[in-house]
Amino acid sequence: MLYQWDMTRQAMDDVVESYWRVRSTTALTRVLADRLARGAQADLGRIDAEIVRVSKNWRFDRIAAVDRNIIRLGTFELIHDAGTPAAVVIDEAVEMARRFGEADSTAFVNGVLDAIKRHVREGERVGRA
Repeated sequence: MLYQWDMTRQAMDDVVESYWRVRSTTALTRVLADRLARGAQADLGRIDAEIVRVSKNWRFDRIAAVDRNIIRLGTFELIHDAGTPAAVVIDEAVEMARRFGEADSTAFVNGVLDAIKRHVREGERVGRA
């Protein structure tokens, strides 16, 4: 859904409606998918700023759309779902990159999300000490 929104810039409500019109899943999976897509889209400024901050040798507009949106979803989870272990978030993102991305997507997604994790999760713990 986030990828479709990024490519079309349709209203997120329209994207979600059209997505579920042709797909079926459990109610729980649907709630989770909707929350992730809508949440990432709603917090796009902060999420994209995190991605830009750690992508030293990549211009944001040069990141492949599939990779960009997988990283956005993972970043949203790292920021907003502290109960989900970072390793789980990153592993799931890498699996999505393996399935939908290019040959080098897995390493790229892993590296970017690992750097974001160090900043938003580990940096916060260090700051509280």
